[in-house]
Amino acid sequence: MTSKNYLIADARKEQIIKASIEVLTEIGYIHTSLSKIAKKAAISTGLISYHFSGKDDLLNNTLAYLVQEERAFIKDKVEQKQSYMEKLVAFIEASLAYQVIYRGNTKALLEIVFNARTPENVPYYLVKTDADDELHTLLKDILQNGQKTKELGDFDPQVMTTMIRGSISGSISLPQYEVEINLEDYSEKVIESILKMVK
Repeated sequence: MTSKNYLIADARKEQIIKASIEVLTEIGYIHTSLSKIAKKAAISTGLISYHFSGKDDLLNNTLAYLVQEERAFIKDKVEQKQSYMEKLVAFIEASLAYQVIYRGNTKALLEIVFNARTPENVPYYLVKTDADDELHTLLKDILQNGQKTKELGDFDPQVMTTMIRGSISGSISLPQYEVEINLEDYSEKVIESILKMVK
């Protein structure tokens, strides 16, 4: 396959994945099917089957895409900062902002995580992923390096990492109509509370 054909294939796969996200957001995991995704993408189900072996394969790739998008968004914001205190604030702000800016992505991700199961019948939300590890490690490294440079105080980095990520995940439970209105206020209060604990 030529490089041009590879690019076309990748573009087609991304088109299908983005259609999957739309369908998941609109009707949920249970009612999502290849035929509905094909209709949304204005392509045939045969073309989907050419790129993916089935619904599970497509939604696994969709999940990987969603996780990668969120991770890249957060890392980009963090890497723009210099001090570890600034990086910590950027991590929290970016994590919360992503959930509002890309609300459809967040909803689609949750649909997959809370409904899909592994071949061993284990719910996805109970499976530890590399992507979770990467964000967890990024935040933990910020905290540990901040302690080394004396920017941050004495605390358990593992416990603090878990607490911060829990406060970020908690924002998802806000009613949809409140999210945009309260994001800035919620973000400020979370950051204020976290900074008191890490200084």
